[in-house]
Amino acid sequence: LFKKYGILGIVMILFAELNFFLKIEPFYSWYFPIVWFGYILVIDAIIYKIKNHSLISNRPRIFITLLLMSMAFWWYFELINLGVNNWTYNRSPDIFKFVIYTSLSFATVLPAVFETLELLRVIHLFDNVKLRESHRITKRFLKIMIWIGIICLILPILFPKYFFPLIWLALFFLLDPINYLHKQPSIIEHLKDRKLAVPLSLFLAGTICGFLWEFWNYWAGVKWYYQIPFVDFLRIFEMPILGYLGYGPFAWELFAMY
Repeated sequence: LFKKYGILGIVMILFAELNFFLKIEPFYSWYFPIVWFGYILVIDAIIYKIKNHSLISNRPRIFITLLLMSMAFWWYFELINLGVNNWTYNRSPDIFKFVIYTSLSFATVLPAVFETLELLRVIHLFDNVKLRESHRITKRFLKIMIWIGIICLILPILFPKYFFPLIWLALFFLLDPINYLHKQPSIIEHLKDRKLAVPLSLFLAGTICGFLWEFWNYWAGVKWYYQIPFVDFLRIFEMPILGYLGYGPFAWELFAMY
């Protein structure tokens, strides 16, 4: 059974796509939550169709928690961007409307990545990919990771022009070893069990969502633009091509934050 909300999601995506040309307001200006909630509904319905279990259908409280956490997570990145100034918005002059719009939009980031991750997991894309040998995770290794995370947090604030890419790695290095120490899911635990399905699926999920973020943003009325030192060439949509390398680590970072 394909869930009815999946059909609704398809309609939302198609409407948002068509409205890039029709420009019917207020939907044209509010495209981001429309198209991304549509995407989330479609992917969740596909997952339910495959395994008869999904986030929205069976774990609605966790889904709502993801929405709220996602909103908070991306406001953190907006705060960091005040220092690095890598992206800007052609925003509405009404600050109240803009905050509501952006908060609704930010709420979709974590669910979109995690739903895409779950879809990649249920089709078993990387299930047979493993490290050749198991690696010990020592306290020294964990401490080094945490210190790298702290350094990656500080350098973009002090020298944003040169170290801005580190904002997409900092919280992964800082939080993933802490998660491991507290016996929570982590990326580095797979150095020991050799299984790469979760790290690779996350990396690909972030890259897929990243491509779609940029694809839909390119046609939008309310959108973001980049000012990225040194690598601002060969743009695919608004994003310089090397910028797409950040979406995989960003997914690891979201996983560690969650």
